[in-house]
Amino acid sequence: MRFANLKQTIIQMGLILIALEIIAIGIQLFFAPHEVAAGGATGVGILLEELMGWQISTVVLVINIGMLILAYLLLDKKTTLRILFGSFMLPVCLALTPQMMVVTDKLLAITIGSVIYAAGVALLYRIDASSGGSTVPPLIFKKYFNIKPALSLLVVDLLVCFANVFVAGFETFMLATCSSILTLITMNYIETGLNRKKVLYVMSNKQLSAIKAHLIAEADVGVTIFDVTGGYSNDNKQMLMLVVENQAYQHIINRIHAVDPLAFTIVANVAEVRGGSL
Repeated sequence: MRFANLKQTIIQMGLILIALEIIAIGIQLFFAPHEVAAGGATGVGILLEELMGWQISTVVLVINIGMLILAYLLLDKKTTLRILFGSFMLPVCLALTPQMMVVTDKLLAITIGSVIYAAGVALLYRIDASSGGSTVPPLIFKKYFNIKPALSLLVVDLLVCFANVFVAGFETFMLATCSSILTLITMNYIETGLNRKKVLYVMSNKQLSAIKAHLIAEADVGVTIFDVTGGYSNDNKQMLMLVVENQAYQHIINRIHAVDPLAFTIVANVAEVRGGSL
């Protein structure tokens, strides 16, 4: 048991380090070279580096210490311990990752940097960890108010983005704002899972049993049957539900319509599917 816990801890620390380095790459290779502060403690670091010549890693370390105290007071001990690790290791990753301009086009650099940064932060959230700094308040808001971390992080980041107006001008502020929105979209996608599929609900007046048999025989998919009642007729009916891979969607629809062209079908996107079988 002790060995299993140690192994799990090592794996988790490794994932945190990977996420922190991803964040550092997004900052040092894409944001900082173009002097765009897209939010967070790292954004404050970029602003102060431009204004005062201070190292980004030093600014982030100071902010993280303050946020660490806040986390100790408001979050559970286990999360605080992981925040402790991330709070000190992110400045290390920033210090070790050389700052260089790998993309000269400013808009392209901010777009790529936003996706990379979002991937790192979302990975931290999925293992209930944080890099410290401005990522601590979203964890607190999630715990006490059930607010999505991506949304609260956007609000915090927009405040930092606005400071670009006074440092680098309105155009940089707009770029930083667009970066925060792109980060939100990317985080939402990653947070809700990458195992995306489609769920189909099918009803047929006369051919439902034939549709079910046809799907099982021809498409090799699992089918669930619900007993439903017609809202207008009050008749007892049955409805099929099946979850399919995105690439198999059109094939399944064709199989359904081959049996009953008038079958009533509702299709929805599913963010993530776990357990069971298709």
